[in-house]
Amino acid sequence: MGFRLDTQADLKKGVARLVALDKRFAPIVAATGVPGLRRRESGFAGIVAIVCGQQLSTASANAIWERLRAAFDPITPAAIAKARADRLARLGLSAAKIKTLKSLAREIVAARFDLDALADEDAEIAHAKLTALHGIGPWTADVYLLFCLGHPDAWPAGDLAVQEAVKLGLGLPIRPTTKEMMVLAEAWRPWRGVAAHVWWAYYRTVKQREGILPTGPAAKAARRQAARVEV
Repeated sequence: MGFRLDTQADLKKGVARLVALDKRFAPIVAATGVPGLRRRESGFAGIVAIVCGQQLSTASANAIWERLRAAFDPITPAAIAKARADRLARLGLSAAKIKTLKSLAREIVAARFDLDALADEDAEIAHAKLTALHGIGPWTADVYLLFCLGHPDAWPAGDLAVQEAVKLGLGLPIRPTTKEMMVLAEAWRPWRGVAAHVWWAYYRTVKQREGILPTGPAAKAARRQAARVEV
């Protein structure tokens, strides 16, 4: 991966390229402005923080993360690999998350997985390598690639907030599926990660303008998803 979204100027450049690729983004960006760049810590500590946030509110995830940071300074693969499961549980981690973190830590310690090398991989390859690991699903992989590595072409096709924004922004009759989102985004390569930033910004803009979004399980899931990526 050559170009990365490391600065606000990088994102602004990416947005300009995206609008040049697909003019439908022009009114979207006019409504939202250039989104603010959100970056998170990369490396092992970065992905640990993301796993802490799986299926939790931002407040709950932050509380667990702060307890983890206080207990392990620094947070390293070796430290997590050696940590007792009951100690991690007392910090607020679920059994599933403990298994995920310890499995990832062991893979890195044994040199079977190179987390740092993902920065140089294409989006699909990096995503596939991450999701091949125990407990690392598409959402975790997408957030790591987008916000920890600043990958300009990572595409969270399964994110419900992005799907809802695409439906509204492109005037689609129903929210596109994950598979349909992959097809739609082909025209936005190699700036699909930039498009994700724009669609999240548009989702928030529409939510504020309308006051409320449709209710129901799918809508609630979309709001939870949007809240997690705004950490």
